[in-house]
Amino acid sequence: MKGFLITHKGTEEIAALEIKELIGKKAKTTESAVVFDIKEHEELFKLCYQSQSSMGIYYLLSEFNYTNIFADFKKNIQKTNFAEWLSKKSTFRVKCRKIQETDMSTPELEKEFGALIIDHIQKKHNYKQKVDLENPDIIIFVYLTKNKCYLGIDFAGFDLSKRAFNIFMHPAAVKGTIAYSLIRLSSFNKNETLLDTFSGSGNIPIEAALFSSDLPVNFYNKEKFLFLKFEKFKSYNFKKFFEKIDGKIQSKKSKIYNIDNSMKHLNYAKKNSKIAGADKKINFSRIDIEWLDTKFDKGKIDKIVTKIPSLNTKDINKIYNEFFYQADFVLNKKGKIVLIGNKALIEKFAPKYKFKIADETNIFSGKEEYDVFVIVKYK
Repeated sequence: MKGFLITHKGTEEIAALEIKELIGKKAKTTESAVVFDIKEHEELFKLCYQSQSSMGIYYLLSEFNYTNIFADFKKNIQKTNFAEWLSKKSTFRVKCRKIQETDMSTPELEKEFGALIIDHIQKKHNYKQKVDLENPDIIIFVYLTKNKCYLGIDFAGFDLSKRAFNIFMHPAAVKGTIAYSLIRLSSFNKNETLLDTFSGSGNIPIEAALFSSDLPVNFYNKEKFLFLKFEKFKSYNFKKFFEKIDGKIQSKKSKIYNIDNSMKHLNYAKKNSKIAGADKKINFSRIDIEWLDTKFDKGKIDKIVTKIPSLNTKDINKIYNEFFYQADFVLNKKGKIVLIGNKALIEKFAPKYKFKIADETNIFSGKEEYDVFVIVKYK
């Protein structure tokens, strides 16, 4: 058996790392998707509940290359055992995700794929599968890359990248999945000290707190999972499953610092973290960046993970200069910075304080592209 997940383009390796940590399986990455072996379906339940990098978790029915998507789809579903998931009384719908522009819209693709599945089941099992677009028992997911199709069963049933606790939002906030990926790019471990200097609505500190305390990102979404409705798992003890994972939640306060110069946004972060159940694991301070060296001892911080504000003013040079000046003081010698920022400004001010770009990547959220930099001190 195999599973796959969908993530942001640029975060596939982070998702593969998380799969290895959560279920002990190696994964194969492709553009925005990660495929992995599973021994039992419970591993997919666990990923739905705990994965901070994924947008969706799926049981893999089939994967195939295509030249004519509908002809090849029709051919490949002949080998697919839909009866394992759908009965005569079940309802279903198709959801589709594509990573390139096509002549057909996503709803048009979903309608056509659904019709092909209904026709296949009718010919093979002599009944017409019921469709429910609003509240289906089963969601069949179709993921299209440039020339490959992944067909699967959606286990979560909702967008896992949307955080229920992100109610009070800074306009420039990154999604929780991306915040988590930045944290993992820093190689942050659960005993280290992490600082976000421009926290906004608190996405990075909250994701770090969830990760460091083993608090499942969907702790308050237990009742929402579609897999709870699957006829296939009607005798499964989900209460025991959730209790086993929840029993590993760490109660100690993490060494995570949420810093912002705006009281409004600091309060946003506090409120969001409380909704997430992570407020007691984070240290909050309203402070301007030029005062960091009065807040922290020299070398106290292990990792700085942040998104530097995008300002088209002369103040942006001052912000970058002050950021690296303060980082030089608070970050320990083996520390690391991961930030979303402007490469030209990083190259202008980082060397002044003996920092250099060790790695850079791009992460995509829809049509938005983030330039991400891993920065270390010169040896």
